[in-house]
Amino acid sequence: MKKSSLILFVLLLFFPFYADDGDEIEKAVSLLPEEYRKDVEQAIARAGDNRKEIVAAIKGVKEPHRKAIGFLVANMPERDLKELKKSFLVENIEYAYKARENTSWGKEIPDEIFLNYVLPYVNLNEKRDNWRKDFYEKFLPVAKKCKTMSEAVLKLNKEVFETLNVKYHPTKRPKPDQSPYESVQAGFASCTGLSVLLIDACRAVCIPARMAGIPMWTDNSGNHNWVEVWDGEWYFVGASEPTPLNETWFVEKAKKADASNPRHRIYAASFKKTDSYFPLVWDASIKYVSAIDVTKFYTTRRKVEIEVLEKEGGEPQKSEVTIRLKGEEIVAKKKVVKPTLFELAGGLTYEVEVKTLESDKKVKKEISVSEEEKTQKITICLE
Repeated sequence: MKKSSLILFVLLLFFPFYADDGDEIEKAVSLLPEEYRKDVEQAIARAGDNRKEIVAAIKGVKEPHRKAIGFLVANMPERDLKELKKSFLVENIEYAYKARENTSWGKEIPDEIFLNYVLPYVNLNEKRDNWRKDFYEKFLPVAKKCKTMSEAVLKLNKEVFETLNVKYHPTKRPKPDQSPYESVQAGFASCTGLSVLLIDACRAVCIPARMAGIPMWTDNSGNHNWVEVWDGEWYFVGASEPTPLNETWFVEKAKKADASNPRHRIYAASFKKTDSYFPLVWDASIKYVSAIDVTKFYTTRRKVEIEVLEKEGGEPQKSEVTIRLKGEEIVAKKKVVKPTLFELAGGLTYEVEVKTLESDKKVKKEISVSEEEKTQKITICLE
């Protein structure tokens, strides 16, 4: 018996309502990439009365978008499985890919980054607004005037809040975890609400973005949430703050974060399920928002100079360097012609893939970044 058929048999045994539409579910799931089928079958079982909408969404997306619907359904929280409709999911996917096609940088974004940090329709636990098409139409003209994603982020960080007329206020905002349109209606938002707006605007124009934050600064002065954006590697910025990337007011506070204490760690939200969750200070009972511990990217950020040589003592090689941490791509295809600086977290081990531009030769190597050295030189030899 095939694994998928066995899973369906178990679902039919324990969830009798599957008997009515089991064939339709099996047909829909069979359309998806193999890597998502098992998780999607289990997700549909948790969708209850909304399962027909989820199945209809799977069947309703275009063939090139099946990986996207598989990723979303496999990773979405149970509340979304029970509530989100076909029209919401299909439109979200179509406009995410439309932005990918209509931006100069869209096709350069690796699939794993696109799926986890552009495609998702939500950041944390906020109300699920259908913002994608609206924000695409409002902010794509702004982004298309920019040459790079980083330039577009800085432009959007001004234009979004002027266009939507939303300002920061610690008490006038109705609640901390506002959705985009709740913030627009109120005219005020917390640091979290502002970050939601900027992240969604970035995603609408195919700029990977995610929520980052700390439950409590180490000086016990409160919590804070902000935005991380990806332009070949991750950068951070405060929402509605007129500062360059990686130069916000909280840089020194973030350097004092404590990875050994969950209250003082820095987290980045992930739509893809992980072994950790993003602590929500306004509702500690919610644990369905997945997260990655990124504390060391703030506390031990180090400069690493990487050079690629033909062989030990040989000539430098023009190459593309991709760096992964625990399987997640954090630097993608950065060109290295001479010794090139990267900013990486110290005290961690990375997987580095080097591909030469002239011969397409590939080499993979693990590198460890020191916490002590402020600038570390690493040579990778192709032979």
